[in-house]
Amino acid sequence: METKGGFYITQIKQLQDRIFERLLLENGIEISGGQGRILFILWKTDHLTISEISKETSLAKNTVSVVINGMVNKGIVERKINPRNRRQAIVSLTEYAKSLQTRFEAVSQQMNTLFYHGFSEKEQRQFEQYLARILETLTENLHTGNS
Repeated sequence: METKGGFYITQIKQLQDRIFERLLLENGIEISGGQGRILFILWKTDHLTISEISKETSLAKNTVSVVINGMVNKGIVERKINPRNRRQAIVSLTEYAKSLQTRFEAVSQQMNTLFYHGFSEKEQRQFEQYLARILETLTENLHTGNS
């Protein structure tokens, strides 16, 4: 049996990112999807290291560093040396970033509504349970190396 789950997930992710960025722009929020993922984490817990952000977003550390550099240049986040560990930087939200949260969450809700258009609550729950099972299997495989 030919399966296309991985292909569909990739296509959905690419389209979702493009639509989400368009919706953000339409709402006057000029940030990329990667920046949005980082902001989402920092809105929950401010003042994190690159490693902590990398772990929470599942983005590689070097990717997080590059995205953070762009965010610092745009005044979205600040990066300061950790006084307890001089080799570490602490990334913190600026007032500007804090001011974006309500509009960003409204756009996220708009995206969520679009994502599940035509699905019943039961179908949404089932779909997310299936995705969670796939994620769990892949995560276990990554950590154990077993196929």
